[in-house]
Amino acid sequence: MIVKDDNGNTLLKIIGVEEEKAEEAFVPITHCLAVVKVGAEYLLGWNKYRQDWEIFGGCRESNETLVECINRECREELGLENVDFSYVGLLYYYMAPGYFNPNWHYEYGGLYGVCLPAECMEAIEKNRTDREEIEKLAFYSRIKGKEKIALIDETLIEYGDNLIRV
Repeated sequence: MIVKDDNGNTLLKIIGVEEEKAEEAFVPITHCLAVVKVGAEYLLGWNKYRQDWEIFGGCRESNETLVECINRECREELGLENVDFSYVGLLYYYMAPGYFNPNWHYEYGGLYGVCLPAECMEAIEKNRTDREEIEKLAFYSRIKGKEKIALIDETLIEYGDNLIRV
């Protein structure tokens, strides 16, 4: 076990499996997440529905590959196009009942990382389209210890450069 949040959601491990083999060997892979580093800072988004800061990503749509999912989610939430995400592996969870599944269950999520130059922030603020769910953006160093951050996501940021190619 890596970390367990207040709701009982538990990140059990990060599985280092090749991206192409992941979808054949692990089911269900329900979502993809991205740890985003802009300059020397990690970026988070405020999720209006969950009422906490979190990393970026979301649920896979029907017949969507992992890389298609992370590209779509980051295009919507960050306004990023044609970004060179680095695939890290699969997150393996034990999840509490929630909106998408009414039972305790196990699931997988694709994990990606990306490093962007600091000058990308202006384009991110201008081009992101999903402002209803992700209301605002902030750098982790400025809100750490001051505001509510999703514990699993904060743990992934703490792994930081060990997860993503810098």
